[in-house]
Amino acid sequence: MRVTVIYGPRDVRFEDREAPRIEKPADAIIRISVTCVCGSDLWAYRGIQKVAQPTPMGHEYCGIVEEVGSAVKNVKPGQFVIGSFCISDNTCPNCRAGYQSGCQNLQFMGTAQAPYVRVPLADGTLVPTAELPSDDLLPSLLTTSDVLGTGWFAADAANVKPGSTVAVVGDGAVGLLGVLSAKLMGAERIIAMSRHAKRQQLAREFGATDIVTERGDEGVARIKELTNGVGADSVLECVGTEESMMQAISSTRPGGSIGYVGVPHGMRLDVFPVFFHLVYLHGGPAPVRRYLPDLIKLVLERKINPGKVFDLVLPLEQVAEGYRAMDERRAIKALLRP
Repeated sequence: MRVTVIYGPRDVRFEDREAPRIEKPADAIIRISVTCVCGSDLWAYRGIQKVAQPTPMGHEYCGIVEEVGSAVKNVKPGQFVIGSFCISDNTCPNCRAGYQSGCQNLQFMGTAQAPYVRVPLADGTLVPTAELPSDDLLPSLLTTSDVLGTGWFAADAANVKPGSTVAVVGDGAVGLLGVLSAKLMGAERIIAMSRHAKRQQLAREFGATDIVTERGDEGVARIKELTNGVGADSVLECVGTEESMMQAISSTRPGGSIGYVGVPHGMRLDVFPVFFHLVYLHGGPAPVRRYLPDLIKLVLERKINPGKVFDLVLPLEQVAEGYRAMDERRAIKALLRP
């Protein structure tokens, strides 16, 4: 079969590779219904994250179970399933505590931009739906695999409460769905930081009450101005740079919380100024598996439509264009159909 492989900076190819097969009793083979390009994939595409050798890509996925290993009990061939980008057994102490992204047997999905994918630890990782969903729900169901689950974790980690004021640093898919998550958690005021009109519009649709276009110290000053000099109760850091983290820390009121989910790159955090800001910091790779059942239910009941973050739809063989469009900010997020 043909799959997505990255060779180096801005060199993504769609080429022949061996089809996946059951390798261990806990494996499942999934026929992909939809997959996508993630903002975090761009770190490798831009050369910021080095690629030592040609590497398959893709960690967001949903589809139909084709085959399962002899130890798999919870999913069956023919079922539609969604899985987290973190592969977990869902039984170890860390998983039982709700941190499947810290599973003692943790693996990361990385081959999902393909027609078929092997999912290890299938019983712990995959969540089946009661019946096959309609095609129009597939984009939103796909978001639960990563970007919605990650945005939700950012809001949860930032201790978003009903009536609170929330600021969101980052206007990619995770940041936008962080806005949606904060709205669902009852935030009264949601400040989205964005310089792009299309993303600002979608942030408004998802629940943003204010838009801040400034960055750095000017962005912090604007948030302080909007909050009468206090700062936000909760801040969602959805970028992963030193500038975005310091902007988040400085925008949070004393005693407030920051949920950070942007994959760190080039960050050397000076703890001294953090010490005097009196803020809570919690984050990391999102334990998406914890939230999957509830988020899937919200999508299937059509209470939310997070699939709106996909503003470009391509056949899988045009995956390289999906990377280019996101890199050039012509698209928020590219959906790929095998």
